Amino acid sequence: MTGARPVAVVTAAIAAAVRLDATDRLAVQVRVEDDVTDRAAYELALAVVDLCRPAGVMCLVNDRLHIALAVGADGGHVGADDLSVPAARKVLGPAAVVGATCRDGDDARAAVAAGATYLGVGPAFLTVTKSGLPAPLGPDQVGAVARAVPQTPVVGIGGITVANAAELVRAGTHGIAVVGAVAHAPDPGEAVEQLLKALP
Repeated sequence: MTGARPVAVVTAAIAAAVRLDATDRLAVQVRVEDDVTDRAAYELALAVVDLCRPAGVMCLVNDRLHIALAVGADGGHVGADDLSVPAARKVLGPAAVVGATCRDGDDARAAVAAGATYLGVGPAFLTVTKSGLPAPLGPDQVGAVARAVPQTPVVGIGGITVANAAELVRAGTHGIAVVGAVAHAPDPGEAVEQLLKALP
């Protein structure tokens, strides 16, 4: 998703976090489709960083680590088909946040040993935001991954809504990552506010 809508969503999300004095609980990840040009991805990421930085909100870039570097993001996230965690760490540097996608305890421990700062685990629930995903893990299995790496933040992702967000935190995740529940909401700011309030 590029253009004005993502910037408006991020603006509303940050405003909601500011209202709740919860900017330290919010992070924004810039994720674009594969067919989006680097120029468009760069322009979007730069706009998002410019919104996040004054508010003290972390900004990460998914996959396109050169874009993360170019815009001065806090770090990046790599999935199973992206650069390895050690390669991402080489690109982004020792101080950057490097996230990795995992689905089980063994992969989680390996990613942490390789230098991941946090782990994204999912899909936690059924989601239509991204195609070709494996079956949902459910809160118990996401929680088991979190317990495998107790010193590393685990973020649940996939199909998360206000109704089920707290289940993941109770199961052991550090937090949640959402796309559809905010990006497709009539009022993204209200959606972020309700999600923040729903978490234990």
